[in-house]
Amino acid sequence: MAEAFEPVAAVGAVEPLGVELLPTGHPGVDAGLDRLEALDGVPAEAHVAVYEDVHQRLADTLAALDQE
Repeated sequence: MAEAFEPVAAVGAVEPLGVELLPTGHPGVDAGLDRLEALDGVPAEAHVAVYEDVHQRLADTLAALDQE
């Protein structure tokens, strides 16, 4: 018996991620999360640079907390 597959969007079509980002109340963390909104509708190849930027922002925020 053959399995039914749902059609896949055309290659090259970029769809919004549809992920809701809720504020944390911490300005540094929220600024990093705001950068993730830039990924909505962007091809996956462009995600790496944004993920690296967000990772660095969050790491800097954590390091700053250690300094307090």
